Amino acid sequence: MTAPFDKNDDSVVVIIGTGAGGGVLANELAQKGISVVALEAGGRHLPQDFINDEWDSFGQLAWLDPRTTSGDWRVAKDFSGLPAWIVKSVGGTTQHWAGASLRFQKHEWKAKTTYGDVAGASLLDWPIDADEMDPYYTKAEDKLGVTQTGGREALPGCNNYKVFEAGAKKLGYEQVHTGRMAINSKERDGELACQQTGFCFQGCTWGAKWSAGYRDIPAGEATGNLEVREKSHVARILHNDAGKVTGVEYFDADGNLQMQKARVVCVAGNSFESPRMLLNSASSMFPDGLANSSGQVGRNYMRHMTGSVYGVFDKPVKMWRGTTMAGIIQDESRHDPSRGFVGGYELETLALGLPFMAAFLDPGSWGREFTTALDSYENMAGMWIVGEDMPQETNRVTLNTDVKDQHGLPVVNVHFDDHPNDIAMRNHAYKQGAAIYDAVGATRTFPTPPYPSTHNLGTNRMSENARDGVVNKWGRTHDIPNLYVSDGSVFTTGAAENPTLTIVALAIRQADHLASEMSKGNL
Repeated sequence: MTAPFDKNDDSVVVIIGTGAGGGVLANELAQKGISVVALEAGGRHLPQDFINDEWDSFGQLAWLDPRTTSGDWRVAKDFSGLPAWIVKSVGGTTQHWAGASLRFQKHEWKAKTTYGDVAGASLLDWPIDADEMDPYYTKAEDKLGVTQTGGREALPGCNNYKVFEAGAKKLGYEQVHTGRMAINSKERDGELACQQTGFCFQGCTWGAKWSAGYRDIPAGEATGNLEVREKSHVARILHNDAGKVTGVEYFDADGNLQMQKARVVCVAGNSFESPRMLLNSASSMFPDGLANSSGQVGRNYMRHMTGSVYGVFDKPVKMWRGTTMAGIIQDESRHDPSRGFVGGYELETLALGLPFMAAFLDPGSWGREFTTALDSYENMAGMWIVGEDMPQETNRVTLNTDVKDQHGLPVVNVHFDDHPNDIAMRNHAYKQGAAIYDAVGATRTFPTPPYPSTHNLGTNRMSENARDGVVNKWGRTHDIPNLYVSDGSVFTTGAAENPTLTIVALAIRQADHLASEMSKGNL
């Protein structure tokens, strides 16, 4: 074992964050013989540590450092201090994700060209396309063990899925199945198959669901080329007079300020923490923050157009049993402006436990209508809507200098207003979701407003031209040659699909690029 690395070793790649982007990148580079120090703000939680209880698990895993919100989105009203339900742990939000693993559709890489000018939206084409991503998607699917790809079997359908599927078929939907899920449908390489326990959002106690925390990170550490420093909270990224980054300052578990030198720095803290680190690293050379000559750091924040629909039936459904999100209707993900909006959306099975149902069903409401809904819990079926939301320059992450975290650093304010396209799409999806349950005899259906975000995208977007974004097609910042961004914040547009598979595919591709550039002496 060669790790741990010396803090003055300036030959290492420093990766900040260990989720779908950073955790995968760390392992991929370590497998190629490259020395990596990964800094993770959270601690380590393995499958045996996860808790099958919603509130206890939330306290164990969620990122609960202070954040603030503004804008007209429901989250700012209902959960003003919790704009996102994401994770502070080795493995990041791959601990909590449901496992849905869908490729972007071909047209979604070129949203500006496909959708044309949409008033109020800052649409841009990605500088990459479906053909370039195809081999990396295949590698990502193989890494994650995605069902219904590479000859891997589908997961079985639980009761929640059977109700969802029956209603969908009655409406004439054709693309209905248990999804492409990063959850083993059979034992694989000594890993267990899904045991249908539910609680996928609370961390898979069986380890059947892929997470960077217990798959990629240990694999990288086993090479001797990766050192993970947990409970290491990054304060700022340092640079020299030539404008190249030289290292990272961070607070260790005891609150002491440390510094790790670096040959390359890769920022993978998600769409809130990544721009926050760049902005908090402002200097006399970079007064507006690192990589921000365009003024685009923190802008074009996307969270996907979301919401839920629940149906009540005259017989028990017990929707909480089985894999939480193994069920999808893809027919509405097409681009079809005749519906009154551009882009499309997916409908996916969803079950919340009773404690979260009480918190999220209709936040702030009470009285008979609300309590009778909870009384019907055993007879309920649920689905989640996820669709492409429009990037807007004014939807953005900024530093809130009035609120500081435990280390005295300014926290982020997340500002989000729904675009008219988002609202039109959500209303269409609410109508279709209710129709699915009505088609199979629901006695009552109700839509619910969006929950705190889990799909946080944009804020360091990829662009062909430096003035339009923060990073190039490889995730390298336009301004600083040895500073990269390696997470969902590089998304140029959001597409309709759950983003994790694309984040993983981009990380595998970035690892190939970094290894090539380092071997050529360009980094």
